[in-house]
This record gives sequence, C-alpha cells and structure tokens, in this order.
Amino acid sequence: MKLLIALLAVGFIFFFSFSNWRRAVKVVFLLVVIEGALRKWVLPQASELIYFLKDFVLLGAYIKYYVALRSEGKFPIKNHFVNAMIFMAAGWCLLQAFNPSLGSPIVGVFGLKTYLFYIPLIWMIPALFPTEEELYKFLRSHLFLMIPVGILGIVQFFSPASSPINSYVQSEVANVEVATFITGDLKAGGVRITGTFSYINNYAAYLLACFGLLLPLLSFKQSKWWQWATIVELLLLTVNSFMTGSRSTVFSAVIVLVGYLGIRGLTNPSGIVRLLKPFFIPSIVVSIASFLGFRQAVDAFVGRTSANSDISNRVFGTMTEALSFIKYKAVDGFGTGATHLGSAALRNALNLPTGEVIPVGYEGEMGRIALEIGPIGFILWYGLRISIIIALFLVFCKLKRPLLRQLALSAFLIHAIWINGQLVFHHTFALYYWFFTSFIFLLPRLEQVTNWQQQLQWLNSNVDSAYLPDSSDGQSEFP
Repeated sequence: MKLLIALLAVGFIFFFSFSNWRRAVKVVFLLVVIEGALRKWVLPQASELIYFLKDFVLLGAYIKYYVALRSEGKFPIKNHFVNAMIFMAAGWCLLQAFNPSLGSPIVGVFGLKTYLFYIPLIWMIPALFPTEEELYKFLRSHLFLMIPVGILGIVQFFSPASSPINSYVQSEVANVEVATFITGDLKAGGVRITGTFSYINNYAAYLLACFGLLLPLLSFKQSKWWQWATIVELLLLTVNSFMTGSRSTVFSAVIVLVGYLGIRGLTNPSGIVRLLKPFFIPSIVVSIASFLGFRQAVDAFVGRTSANSDISNRVFGTMTEALSFIKYKAVDGFGTGATHLGSAALRNALNLPTGEVIPVGYEGEMGRIALEIGPIGFILWYGLRISIIIALFLVFCKLKRPLLRQLALSAFLIHAIWINGQLVFHHTFALYYWFFTSFIFLLPRLEQVTNWQQQLQWLNSNVDSAYLPDSSDGQSEFP
C-alpha cells in the first residue's frame, strides 16, 4: 500500500510538472522554502521522501523542456567558456560515478545527482523569464516569503528549545539536537533558529541568497508599498541572521554589502550620493530595530563570535585540507557520493556493498570534493566555479540596465565569497547557486529584449517614460 501511494504521488508530481514546466520551476523555489516545514511538522514520517520532492518536480520540468519541447521554445546552449567547463566537469563526475571504490554504481549515481542535477536550470531560466518585468515580479514575490519566514524565526528565538516549533528534522542520516547560543557556561539568548528549514545551515544559505537579491531591489524604483515591503524583508533578514548564530552568513552579508557599494562607487564615482540615497532609510530602520528591539539576538551573536576563535581556521583550513587529501589517491578519487551522508542510508536500504573505506576524517567541502573526484576532478570543478565568477563579472561590466546590472553584481559577489563554501553537499544553496549562474545568459538576453521593445515603441511614437531607466516621475518602474 505504501509503495502504491508513493507511485501515485510521483505520477501526480510528474504530470503536474510536465504539463507546465514554467509553473513547475517556480514551484520549486517555493518548495525550497517550505520543504523543511513539511519535513518537521506536517509529514515527519515522510521526511526522506519530501527531501526529494522538489527534485521530482524539477525532473518532470526537465523532461518537458529538454525532451518534449520544440527547439524554437528553448534557449540555445551557446558556445561559451562556462558551458565548456560544465561539460568537462560533468564528464569527469560521470566517470567517477562508476569508480570501483564506491562498491556500487548506484551510490555513484546518487552522488552524481548532488553535483549536476541543478545545472540544467541555467539554460531553462532564460526561457522562463521573457522580459525584465517578469523577472522582477518573480523576485519580488519570492522575497515576500521572507516576511512570514522571518516572523516565524523571531517566534522561534523567544520560544524554549523544548518547543516543537524549534525541532530539527529527525532522520536516520542525521539525529541532531536543537542548537542554542552558548558563551562559556552561560546561555546567552535563545535557540539558534532554523525558520521553515530543516537545519541552521539551510536557513543561513537562504538568508544570504535573499540578501543578494534584496540589494538590487533597494535601489530599484518600486511602488511605495513594495518599497516598504522590501525594507521589512531586509529588517527581518538582518535580525534572523543574528538569531541563526551563523557567523559565515553575517560576515558574508557584510562583505557582499561592502563589495556591492564599493564596486558601484568605483564604476560611477560621480553618482556616489545617488547610490547611497536608497540605503539611507533602510539602514536607519534596520539599525534601530536590531539594536533596540532585538538587542538580545545581537548580544547572543556577538557572544558566540567572541567565544570562538576558529574563524580563520574554518576559512583557510578547508583549502589546505583539500591539498592534504590528494595524496590518498593518485589520479581519481573514491567516487561521487563517497562522503555523502545519504550514501550510508542508501547502502543500508538497498543492501549495497560498503565500498573502500576512506582513511581520513573530513568536514569542509573542498576536502570532500578532493576525496570524491580526485585531483583532476578538483581542478575541473573549481575551475568551473572560477569561470562562473569571471563570466558574471564580465556580464556586470557589459550591462547597462540598472536592475540587471546590479543583479549581476550581487551574483558575482555571492559566487566569489562562497568559493570555498558548501555547494555540492548543500541542496538548498545549490538551487540558488545555479539560479544566480543563469544570470550569465539571462540578463544579457533581457537587456536585448528591453532595448528592442524600447526601439519599437520609439518607432511607433508611443514611448512610455515609466519604462525608461532614467525616468524621474516618482512612479514605480514596474507596476
């Protein structure tokens, strides 16, 4: 009966996503936010299946787009250096999926999913948003989810650790306790919140991704209602970042902000006052609310940061760890999925061979990548990530439309700062990572479409000044 129900559910999901791939992709970005809530509170008995829910939805969309859709409805995969790096890295990962050290290729296929499954999004997103206005409306709606999620985070912080609202996802793979702020022997504050997400690191990655998307919208001309909604979202994001206790999230957000303002200031020194003006009111609101209304959260974060002196080790240790792990294999590695926590559960469920034992402990993603796909794979994978960073910066330099240009800058900064952070083993951030990567192809396409539309309007003598980047009528650029 359970198998029959599962098959019916999978069939319904495929029908749903296959019938409308655009809707399915947008639903995936909703599921990534509410997935943890479903696993923790709604259907905890189906936690492991819900973990793959968005992947099932996305798989149906992939089949519809890449197999069933006519070629004229697709975005062409161009001859681009990022695409070349993707295919080389994917080829090596595919080879490592059949590494004999894994004991079974089933484990390798599961590991292959963690590396490559979200990459096809980068060629779908340009077809998903045909105009700049549609992209803006999607970002605006997705970021609006920050309001209920952020309010939930505040409630979690001031609730006891024993409350059901502060539960983590309990599974066979990871049985963890709710984390609290601890400074020495003193608990300084409440729990480290997770929002609607399964664990702290999932929520922390979501907050950083949202911060990168909020920055361009702050300086974008919106209606008054959406301007204040954006400020509220930024306030909740800031407070929740402190409440997670995640130092990487807070420090990364600060670096993104400094880099964002610094690069924009350097590229347009004469407009520095105009650049800072949109950030004035949000900065005042966020600062006052954070230090007066939520001082306990700020103090708890500062206490945790000052009580731990492992920041430099966590930043640079992951890099040196990868170099030290290369010696365990000559050319290849232990295979894709060899270090994944889910591989152990998969072996137990299907009674698969254990495979070769990895002779060293590991934690950082760089070290795990070196162990799984070896030195050649390590060079290809991080060569790909560096090529994406370069491509995003080149896109930023070429674009002229303000919103598109600033989105490219945010994506560049997040990719650059997170170069040694988790991606392969972080199913929440992976979705946003490849969404940001799609900007390489999406944003130039949208600028071309917008320029063409404006030229057509000019030829028809029906120019609408509300859609020009230099309009100053006080109205929103988009309704």
